[in-house]
Amino acid sequence: MLLFSQGSPTTDLTDDDLRAALRSALDQLGPRKNVLAIPPDFTRFHSRAGLLTSEIYRYYGDDLKDVLPALGTHVPMPSHQLDEMFPGLPHDLVRPHRWRDDVVTIGEVPADYVSEVTDGIWTKEWPAQLNKLVWEGGHDLILSVGQVVPHEVIGMANGNKNLFVGTGGVTGINESHFIGAAYGMERMMGKADTPLRRILNKAEELFCGKLPTIYIQTVVGPRPDGSLATRGIFIGEGSEPFEAAAELAVQVNFTQLDEEPERIVCYLDPTEFHSTWLGNKSIYRTRMAIATGGELTVLAPAVKEFGEDPEIDRLIRKYGYRTSPEVMEFVEKNEDLAANLSAAAHLIHGSSEGRFKVTYCPGHLTREEVEGVGYEYRDLTEALGYYDPDSLKEGWNTDRDGNRFYYIPNPALGLWAAKSRLG
Repeated sequence: MLLFSQGSPTTDLTDDDLRAALRSALDQLGPRKNVLAIPPDFTRFHSRAGLLTSEIYRYYGDDLKDVLPALGTHVPMPSHQLDEMFPGLPHDLVRPHRWRDDVVTIGEVPADYVSEVTDGIWTKEWPAQLNKLVWEGGHDLILSVGQVVPHEVIGMANGNKNLFVGTGGVTGINESHFIGAAYGMERMMGKADTPLRRILNKAEELFCGKLPTIYIQTVVGPRPDGSLATRGIFIGEGSEPFEAAAELAVQVNFTQLDEEPERIVCYLDPTEFHSTWLGNKSIYRTRMAIATGGELTVLAPAVKEFGEDPEIDRLIRKYGYRTSPEVMEFVEKNEDLAANLSAAAHLIHGSSEGRFKVTYCPGHLTREEVEGVGYEYRDLTEALGYYDPDSLKEGWNTDRDGNRFYYIPNPALGLWAAKSRLG
């Protein structure tokens, strides 16, 4: 059921438009006394979820009891990020999600269903896990806020992924990521109906009837000048808000190119990207565009680590971004990687499979570290002298040697594919 629906590829919603949309939907719900908001973390800064969460606080005041950022495996947000993303929100309302400790398994999606929707790639039951605060908090309203955008693990981000992954636990997150990797990113990205989405939908259908959940879904895309516009907002119960937003996001966030670029350059905003765990969206989101034998250059001024979680960082350093068959063999032969399947999935996601070259230009990692995980290294200062983000426009550019390349200022905001690769 939709409480509010507005959006199109040319819609340009102002902050006041978003506030009015939210208030219209909340007015229809009537008074609530124990409200939980679940927004994304700072890695989704551009989602407009920060503005909406701050407005939720203004609407409910003291009746907003808890704000639980959907961290998934990410680290808790420091004070300066909370202030920047959620202006005016008291910090004492914010609860950290600890994916290794704070969860409860609320049920298991049956193995036969999992096997059916994954074409037999995964034949075990899938544990539906949630933060205890979500499941046991006794809230009379749960507001799940987020942006729908193409995603490497599930096809299109948000919807109930915000709950089962954003506030999920070790086993559920590990297995969900591995299911997506084993099934194949290129079979899923940009699609709302995928095997993992069906599994999460089944979990919500079977186990979450008691949760008073309302989804607030945005779609954000670029204007012609490169700035960002909010193209849609969809609010309601069940799958309808996600599905409506996903339909629009494909139009807004999926760029189909007439040719396969030999070179793609991605810039990772230093306020948003500090690890390859996040920065490898530059690989995930462009792999269907870049030509075989081409080169992806990643300008990464703030990247200082591989995994945000210390154990995952160790595993990435140990095994590296290798080909899918190599990673699958590592999983079979090594208990530490088998126990961290989300890390194994990430290694697959971050591999070029030997089809193209990945050159990282990090601000804080050494040549030895970068080459140790399987990438090429280039000095950041040298690279920025050649590819100056301030002088580049999104799309096709020509370098000083007269060679064309395709520039993407923020790979987290979309998906790029050559039409020749879409079949």
